[in-house]
Amino acid sequence: MLKTLTLLGSTGSIGKNAVKAARRLGLEVRALAAFRSVKEMEAEAREFLPRVAALYNEDAARDLRTRLADTSVKVVGGEEGVLEAAATEADCCLNAIVGVAGLRPTLAALGAVKRLALANKETLVCAGSGVLRAARERGVEIIPVDSEHSAIFQCLQGAPRPRRIILTASGGPFFGRTAEELEGVTVTDALAHPNWSMGAKITVDSATLMNKGLEMIEAMHLFGVKRENIKIIVQRESIIHSAVEFEDGAVVAQLGIPDMSIPIQYAFTYPGRAGTETPPLELEKIGSLSFSVPDRNTFKCLALAERAADAGGAACAALNAANEVAVGRFLAGDLSFPGIAETVERLSEGYSGDASPERALEIDAEVRSRAAGSRG
Repeated sequence: MLKTLTLLGSTGSIGKNAVKAARRLGLEVRALAAFRSVKEMEAEAREFLPRVAALYNEDAARDLRTRLADTSVKVVGGEEGVLEAAATEADCCLNAIVGVAGLRPTLAALGAVKRLALANKETLVCAGSGVLRAARERGVEIIPVDSEHSAIFQCLQGAPRPRRIILTASGGPFFGRTAEELEGVTVTDALAHPNWSMGAKITVDSATLMNKGLEMIEAMHLFGVKRENIKIIVQRESIIHSAVEFEDGAVVAQLGIPDMSIPIQYAFTYPGRAGTETPPLELEKIGSLSFSVPDRNTFKCLALAERAADAGGAACAALNAANEVAVGRFLAGDLSFPGIAETVERLSEGYSGDASPERALEIDAEVRSRAAGSRG
């Protein structure tokens, strides 16, 4: 088992679970990074005494520097500070930064670690080919942390190439609603996920089904499968986290209660396992599991993601940027829920072909500039 960690996004939902896993496993945390949560970062830094603690927000970093003046922790700020934390030598880096902001830290970490525990799906959505090539060249193994991709990864251990991947979705808080019924939903409605406790952005993505579209693109890169060989199915109870189908028709699935501590810790202990505080899965108490096909007509973001996947990496980078803009506007109260898909479609059109990490970041900037211009 690995002994040293770097935790990026350590104060978020995934990061807090990773901190608990590091504490439980007795791992040394060499670097921490987050956006601007000063009090949470101070507590983590005092517990683990990392070499580096980074906050992207410069004002927050200055505050943290004062708070930690009596320790040996080096406090850094801004994007360069986060990249310094990411490049700290360790056995493993968990990247749980939200959005395309996690791409550069991923690239920085690839030069400093043996294993990348990847919870930042945008890294592969926007620049999957280039990131995977860089990881291979540097001998870094990538262990997925998303519950679905962790499930697929676990199902494939010691197994041949799958014929098909079955990617499961909860369906989010609006499962079964019509387009008309989505017109007046609020931010509070969208954040009321029935099964998972997650950050605001990913929770909205789950509500629009964009999250499943992004996960589909990520799975294409991680497991080397074509889009037509990934079947998306709604599994409302979030007990089956995903499955793989082999040439002989056998289907192997990974089941568990909806608790992110399981895939996070597995990324740290792989190929072994360790105990967690997660309650056991009691299937007799669940009683039954339900399955259905996602409604792509009502939840258009999934169809937009499938279209982008067919068009190539540049379109995927544009899709992600447009979605980050649209979700941000929705959370700010400046856009209706149906307006998310409409905005994504408008802002992401016109891109095709592959994209290097550098080109993906250029596309991201182009889409955001287009979005800013369209607001007048």
